[in-house]
Amino acid sequence: MIGVRRFAQWGLWFGGALVLLAAVLIGVDVLMRKFLARSIGGADELAGYALAIGTAWGLGATLLDRAHIRIDSLYMLFPQKLRLVLDAVAIVLLVGFFALTTWHGLGVVSQSWTSDSRSQSALETPTIIPQALWIAGLAAFVVIGALLLLQALRTALSGDLRGVATLISTRSAEEEVEDEIRDLKDRQMREGKN
Repeated sequence: MIGVRRFAQWGLWFGGALVLLAAVLIGVDVLMRKFLARSIGGADELAGYALAIGTAWGLGATLLDRAHIRIDSLYMLFPQKLRLVLDAVAIVLLVGFFALTTWHGLGVVSQSWTSDSRSQSALETPTIIPQALWIAGLAAFVVIGALLLLQALRTALSGDLRGVATLISTRSAEEEVEDEIRDLKDRQMREGKN
């Protein structure tokens, strides 16, 4: 899973960079409108593409880091085995939903390719480009989710319920606190070296 985590982290950085570039582009466009009475044509279109693509590519790392938001008011009151079953069902449904989205999105990409579709803006962007990048991110998420489920199943069959929880369960408050303490110590060590 180390290679999968590395790939997911790359996707997260790629997606984050796109969203950051979109924010900069929108900021420049707003400043140009305010002070120069001019606009970068299509900034909102490009930002929309960046948000969709960036989100898709960030999903895999979010899943591996167990950072998806879940409502767990009653969850912590359930026995561990029931929680693990609920976690597995949640991930199956999440990955299944995105598998369907990817499948239907492939039809849209295929149609865009066949008809040489372009955006209806001044940019006339070939829609195949942002759509293909978006679908690739969704497909990567589906593959990462399937691999995570297989790893969780393998770990469950070995009898390691704690290991399964570490793979697919929602993060506990204790884990969050431990991560924050570890990050604080890392920052303090870096500052001490400088």
